Amino acid sequence: MAVPISQMWTVASYILKKRISGQKKYPLVLMLEPLFRCNLACAGCGKVQYPPHILKKQLSPEECFKAVEECGVPMVSLPGGEPLLHPQIVDIVNGLIERKKYIYLCTNALELKKRLHEFTPSKYLTFSVHLDGQREHHDMSICREGGYDIAVEGIKEAVKRGFRVTTNATFFDGTDPNSVRSFFDEVMSMGVEGIVLSPGYSYEKAPDQQHFLGRAKTRRLFRAILSNRKKSWKFNMSPLFLEFLMGKRNYECTAWGSPAYNIFGWQKPCYLLQDGYTETFQELLDTTNWDEYGTASGNPKCANCMVSCGYEPTAVNAGFGSLSGFFAMAKAAIFSSYKDKGALDLLNNHSTFAAQHDHFVKIDSIAPASSVGQLEETRA
Repeated sequence: MAVPISQMWTVASYILKKRISGQKKYPLVLMLEPLFRCNLACAGCGKVQYPPHILKKQLSPEECFKAVEECGVPMVSLPGGEPLLHPQIVDIVNGLIERKKYIYLCTNALELKKRLHEFTPSKYLTFSVHLDGQREHHDMSICREGGYDIAVEGIKEAVKRGFRVTTNATFFDGTDPNSVRSFFDEVMSMGVEGIVLSPGYSYEKAPDQQHFLGRAKTRRLFRAILSNRKKSWKFNMSPLFLEFLMGKRNYECTAWGSPAYNIFGWQKPCYLLQDGYTETFQELLDTTNWDEYGTASGNPKCANCMVSCGYEPTAVNAGFGSLSGFFAMAKAAIFSSYKDKGALDLLNNHSTFAAQHDHFVKIDSIAPASSVGQLEETRA
């Protein structure tokens, strides 16, 4: 596990204090979206399909700091949109560092190399670069040829300058697990701290509704990818969450563990769904009917979700919330090879994960959500 000890200690002590105080619902990481504007139009993204007058809006640094202080999280993720397009992103980052928050600035890295000189390396700042796989697959995913090479240049320059850097990959139906494993080798050779990964979520606004994964396919894919690991691979994630993706653990969603704040306010119930907004974080906790969300609820919007923003908080709480959970996490971190002959058979059976793709997704030719059948079974 590539997470630094100081960050692990901060999170562990935070959880311990919350448990001692008897607080049942508390956030771990704030999904702070300073803007929705982006310099890409990825077919699987549900965050940039807004009209122009919305895309022009953005949070001020003061609004960002208020949201962070209101919910009291130890970690802040800055997704988007593309945060580096925000004219005051440096002020936002510096203000969060002053507050000793661990920041993951999520970027497609198209602007990273040219803007690195504006930032100062810090243990609190990580550039989380969106790379969805090897060159051809990534460029297809972001609908832009050459995007991979630009991102890699940014990664290498950031590492050279002493910044913490991780990569962040989202995988969809048709992903080749052998290619992903080769991608892990490529990424680690760039000198990054670790890898972050997640299955894609079926955003209603996403232009491409045909390539999201059902839960059974997710488990097969990640079992093939994450079993029989190389020692050189490092993951900037909870090892228990990775076991969950592989089908070795069953967790329920902790939707309040990664609350989302953006130009509309506090998003109900989570970063992925938009069922309304509240003015305060406490109102979000008090007025959201949490029983209506998660796989156990029967809510079809949650049926196939295994995304990190909902399930990694569950895994982190499990790991730091009890001795048995801590030992399970330590065991998963130490004995991390996960030898599995069945997973090797999956890797050798190319038809298991095959799917039809064009080289580049043409957004105006994608079938609308209403014309696409239901995803594969959800609870297998």
